Amino acid sequence: MANEPAQSERKHPCERCPLRQQESFRDFNKEELAFISSFKRGELFVDKGATVLCEGTKTPHLYTVLAGWGFRYKLLPDGRRQIVNYVMPGDLVGLQGTLMGEMQHSIETLSPMTLCVFERGELMSLYREHAELAYDVTWLASREECMLDENLLSIGRRSALERLAYLVAFLVGRARASALLSENAVPRLAITQQHVADTLGLSLVHTNKTVRRLTEKKLLRWRDGGCEVLDVDGLIELAHWESQELKLRPFL
Repeated sequence: MANEPAQSERKHPCERCPLRQQESFRDFNKEELAFISSFKRGELFVDKGATVLCEGTKTPHLYTVLAGWGFRYKLLPDGRRQIVNYVMPGDLVGLQGTLMGEMQHSIETLSPMTLCVFERGELMSLYREHAELAYDVTWLASREECMLDENLLSIGRRSALERLAYLVAFLVGRARASALLSENAVPRLAITQQHVADTLGLSLVHTNKTVRRLTEKKLLRWRDGGCEVLDVDGLIELAHWESQELKLRPFL
């Protein structure tokens, strides 16, 4: 993982945080903003394809994704990978390592990523002094559980075609809510078919065949560098899924 910059090297003061400008996120009141600004220790800049956190390691910090995106994954001893979820702006990462003593999964970037760095030892001050922010941390953890429930349902009960339709629609919805994608532009997801296979528990060959079937239905188009989504509503209908992404959500 890249070296963490000193606190003085932060490029995005909390008062001018770009996430605060997005309608999807709940803003802070004056007291909360002052605490978050003191809680923040700096910013971490990570290249595409880098490991941000590694399973089995300990970290003294928590992170909020400020820009870019990546994925959480676990590995079997023989190297087989299961992607369990994706991280996008506003997501809190490293909380598991804080509460469990060490990370139970790894995180890799899909694009250059900027993370706000918070001191893990100050987390109890947040709980003691700022009940609303403490609730926000609990909300973020609960939301992650809800997403994992939906992903498990998809792997366990949806067909391969439905799984892929769900995954693409899910990622587009989250990316739009996190301002990674514009509401008006044609959605493009910079993922490979290997990422899809590792998320859905399919072989690469099966994944490729499933992609072709959705292409024939004119729901998406796979190009070099990722997936171009042609009909999000059609994917949602095919997956028998209803998005639960809220219009307003907290972040640290």
